[in-house]
Amino acid sequence: MTIKKRSTVQRRTIILEKLETKGQVNVTDLSKQFEVSEVTIRNDFLQLEKKNMLIRARGGAIKTHRVGVDFELSKKQKLNLDQKKKIGKRASKIIKDGDTIIIDAGTTTQEMVKNISPDIHLTVITNALNIANNLVYNDKVQVIMPGGFLRKGALSMIGSPAETQIRNYLCDKLFLGVDGLDFEFGISTPNIEEAHLNQTMIEISRQIIVLADSSKIKNRSLAVICPLSQIDVVITDDRILPEDQAKLEQMGVEVLIA
Repeated sequence: MTIKKRSTVQRRTIILEKLETKGQVNVTDLSKQFEVSEVTIRNDFLQLEKKNMLIRARGGAIKTHRVGVDFELSKKQKLNLDQKKKIGKRASKIIKDGDTIIIDAGTTTQEMVKNISPDIHLTVITNALNIANNLVYNDKVQVIMPGGFLRKGALSMIGSPAETQIRNYLCDKLFLGVDGLDFEFGISTPNIEEAHLNQTMIEISRQIIVLADSSKIKNRSLAVICPLSQIDVVITDDRILPEDQAKLEQMGVEVLIA
């Protein structure tokens, strides 16, 4: 459906509104909707990027997150859902029978849990209520949840009690969802206490696997979890820029494309 021709300001406002709800937009689609050339849309992207209002990507643009903004889980679930489903499905294939794994709170990790094979035996440690809820009826999975303080927006347990209990375990793999993945800044989250807990998870895990759709790359959030040098694997979608994938691999991070 085309959109009645608008002024430049109106068009850019609508582009930002679409980014807010969808997380990403496409040059060709917008060109057709606004009945303007793709060159015009690309110029819109360029001007908005200069104001740090979006990030240009191959064939379109992605949302730039404001540092420190901590969106509720219900809102995050709507962003880049197709990409998250693919990433979750790809991540589930890494899990092996007999593994002891730790799963961080998040919408992408939730998609992974939905795809765990019902035929394998696992021990799962998680601080996330939504993750545990998805495993309730799987008789072959033993679920361990630490105590702590409920972070209601994310449905996760945080704080020193959770950190203390998690230190009692040793895990084969950590599956970590993040809000930002920056080459210099590292991986990050908007919640400081969540970052502290994630650092503890990293300490007790043999392999660190980050689940991040391509919109998270080059984003920074408030609290640093760790530098990229501590990460073993990043699972992302096929919209990652080739140069970003190459840079991650040069830093020693294995990149898996969903």
